[in-house]
Amino acid sequence: MKSPLIILALIQGILSLNTTTITTAALPTYFHNDTPWYTPRIPLFTSSLSTLTEVYYYRWSLYRAHQRDLGPDGYITTEFLNDVSWQTQPYASLVDAAGFHLREGRWCRDRRFNGDYVGFMLDGERGDMYQFSEWVADSIWEGHLVDGDVDSAVAKLDRLVDVFGGWEGNMTEAGTGGFDGEKGLFWIQPLTDATEYTIASIDASGGVDGFIGGDSFRPSVNSYQFANALAIARLAELGGDQALAEEYENRAHAIKANVQKSLWNSTFEHFIDRYQVENENVTYWNYIRGRELVGYVPWTHDLPDDNETFAQAWVHLLDSEKFAGSNSLRTSEPSYEYFMRQYRYEGSQRECQWNGPAWPYQITQVLIGLANLLDHYPVSSNLGIVTRKDYTDLLVQYAELHYNPDRGGALDLEEDYDADTGRPIVGLARSPHYFHSGFIDLILSGFVGIRPRADDVLEVNPLADGDSVSFFRAENILYHGHDIAVQWDTSGEQYGTAGLIIIIDGETAASAPDLTRLTVNITRNKPPAIQRPMAKSIQLQSDSAWPRGSVSVTGADPESIHAAIDGRVWFFPEADIANGWDTPVGNGSEIWYQIKFGISTTTASAELAFFANETQGFDAPEGCRVEVLDSGGWVEVSGAHYTEPVANGITIASWDEVATECIRIVFVPKREQRVRLVEFKVFSEIS
Repeated sequence: MKSPLIILALIQGILSLNTTTITTAALPTYFHNDTPWYTPRIPLFTSSLSTLTEVYYYRWSLYRAHQRDLGPDGYITTEFLNDVSWQTQPYASLVDAAGFHLREGRWCRDRRFNGDYVGFMLDGERGDMYQFSEWVADSIWEGHLVDGDVDSAVAKLDRLVDVFGGWEGNMTEAGTGGFDGEKGLFWIQPLTDATEYTIASIDASGGVDGFIGGDSFRPSVNSYQFANALAIARLAELGGDQALAEEYENRAHAIKANVQKSLWNSTFEHFIDRYQVENENVTYWNYIRGRELVGYVPWTHDLPDDNETFAQAWVHLLDSEKFAGSNSLRTSEPSYEYFMRQYRYEGSQRECQWNGPAWPYQITQVLIGLANLLDHYPVSSNLGIVTRKDYTDLLVQYAELHYNPDRGGALDLEEDYDADTGRPIVGLARSPHYFHSGFIDLILSGFVGIRPRADDVLEVNPLADGDSVSFFRAENILYHGHDIAVQWDTSGEQYGTAGLIIIIDGETAASAPDLTRLTVNITRNKPPAIQRPMAKSIQLQSDSAWPRGSVSVTGADPESIHAAIDGRVWFFPEADIANGWDTPVGNGSEIWYQIKFGISTTTASAELAFFANETQGFDAPEGCRVEVLDSGGWVEVSGAHYTEPVANGITIASWDEVATECIRIVFVPKREQRVRLVEFKVFSEIS
């Protein structure tokens, strides 16, 4: 029998297999007392471009913050830190950014998060795969390319086929989108493509609005379904179902052919929408009247042929009169009649629109597509329209968006931005630390150049610009069951050896004097087993039946009490996104937080997350103890062991296994300080 405390030690031991050149002593600079969560789980990265390094580690803190523990339902990745009205209740899931979440998470050495998330979304009873357009099947395939776990990927095949069939069949009734058999293309409402207020939806309204409507055959949803079909075909081939593989290979090729034939506009030299709707303002099958950044999504999923015709689309990307704003990429061009016209507000605050604002969502897609073009579109890349320098410059520009000038330059990614000023537009209560995009994957698969493959080959082709990047190193990367590192040093001054080096399990496997493509044969090892300790204390919503929280302080806010057992953990300093329950200012008195399970529950350990911020007057308590309710009243658990209470990190308590209906944490806030209990997780022993 192993308690979650032992499981944590196993995770740290199993996932940290190699010695590193990037010292882990630097991690507290980024993660402070929460460093133990990251050390065994994340690849390390550093670069001569310090902005990329800082944002890389910030994005891991963003990833960590959005892992919501659902207790028996495992983990999901959220889009917003806190609840929004359109999420799937009571879980807080949204499928529109799941592809980014999974692509980021494929680099996490602890595969539980992606594994649980995929299982949840494909469950059919809990996750909603039809809220928005999605590319989940493709993301599962992309994850397999990193971990090499055939069995785990193939196990999802039947459900992925069902989901794809839903898009071809019943999605018109669901109101998300559908499939036009005559055109051989998928159509969707821009809103359910996660992009409200596009050219299609605004013009379909006659320029009056654009939040809903504007159903169109779009480059995005058709690229997603092309990628999903191709992923199903590849998974079917892995599983030995050749008939299914051939069926979905043919579907993918049909979508590709129809996108290239019907959505490429030779006048605009771009992939653009065609209307599926007809009304007094727009005509079915007509093209929309302008380019949008979404026209690069076909390259995100390797859909277009490699030729000079399609390559011309990339001319517009860097044109300051088209997509290239001074500080980011516009989602539509300034020539559009309703460019940046604001239609929607919450009170006086501007709301989300895609008629020009820069969105990390599509910037990520563009950078993935650009990486694909530079990596394996030789005809297109040899034209020199876009280069590695452009990739590096755009990546740095995107990284700079993460520094929020409205919060004193703090790292805080928001929803959308003014592409010319680089300032956030929306800035609502839901907006801080928004997870609707990718960055970790852009660093590792693009800048560093790890090009994951299904065969037993490690391929590296860095897109870092050799003229502006003097060094980088990425390590502690789990690939096909091996620890790998990739290092670049222009002069040898940083690491003692000049050139590009690939290291596998601590041994140099390949090298080159320049930034170039390297391939190395690699065996496939079974990845570490996933450990799944299950929290017994999670209350999904404040009105969920059990478990329930209560506190010793009268008049406490029920929502705040719930927040301490809602499965969310983050330590961001902004006061307006606080999560957890706050005590009064300490006066030497004991305070308790109690969980009532509703039934007798075996308990053996707990994780306690306390917040600290000197300016706001929060600190960890002086000490704490765990008590359970037995027939004689409240007693401290026997065999108790407590780590020193830490703030902005995890304090661990363990004790002799005991069954109880009620458990509580008792502590004393420091004088003149408050305690914020971010999360109180309780675990049973597991086998």
